[in-house]
Amino acid sequence: MSRIGKMPVAVPQGVTVTVADNNFVTVKGPKGQLEQQMPAAIKMEEKDGNINVTRPSDVKEHRALHGLTRALLFNMVTGVTQGYTKNLDIVGVGYRAQKQGSKIVLNVGYSHTVEFDEPKGVSLEVPSPNRIVVSGIDKQLVGETAAKIRIVRKPEPYQGTGIRYEGEYVRRKEGKAGKKS
Repeated sequence: MSRIGKMPVAVPQGVTVTVADNNFVTVKGPKGQLEQQMPAAIKMEEKDGNINVTRPSDVKEHRALHGLTRALLFNMVTGVTQGYTKNLDIVGVGYRAQKQGSKIVLNVGYSHTVEFDEPKGVSLEVPSPNRIVVSGIDKQLVGETAAKIRIVRKPEPYQGTGIRYEGEYVRRKEGKAGKKS
């Protein structure tokens, strides 16, 4: 039995979970609404304020989908109640970001500035010139947006400059040692 799949998903007050035909799940909460198509083989049933996810058999595919479905459902419930955030730090001399309307303008060592538009469902904030906060209710979209911003200037191992996740460790390399005589 899947350790993750057998745990029930608690549905807090103010959140409604609707499972329609063919396992189309809609989760409504105080922060918004999320919808997702879940695998048809996996069964979801609500009981005592919890949702239990069960699989029909121990076939390898059903075992894999069991934990996945429960994790997706849990992430949806958490997203509409608390939301998700990812913090990005900008490290480097002269590297900075600023918010202009619904986009972020990044100055990260190129000869030009890089503009990044705010995708639908995600909010981008710049509390200080060297920090970007990506937040939203969809965990996958928040992570994907943070990764796209990070890829503009990945952390560099020699000087440690670039855009990195908060708390990310960048392994530093030693520069050229020079010719020994």
